[in-house]
Amino acid sequence: MIRFLVVELIVPLLLIFFVRALLRSLFASFQSPSPQKRAPQAPPATTSVGGELKKDPVCGTYVAATPGLTRTINGNVLHFCSRECRDKYRVA
Repeated sequence: MIRFLVVELIVPLLLIFFVRALLRSLFASFQSPSPQKRAPQAPPATTSVGGELKKDPVCGTYVAATPGLTRTINGNVLHFCSRECRDKYRVA
């Protein structure tokens, strides 16, 4: 009974698993590599032309630091996306 179990069931199952593993390793080189999972990253703080982006303190929009509307308060330069945001900041 035990010999039947070993010869008729266990040996063929082991042989099937061995052949399956061998075939997987052979054909793995033909598959395209899967993309690595990465943690989401924040967008870079630069524009497409290489300028630095600053966050508008009123609405949170990122604007280019060079040509935008600015205001200096307590030695800090603040950048605004529009005159409306600049005026809202003045009132607050």
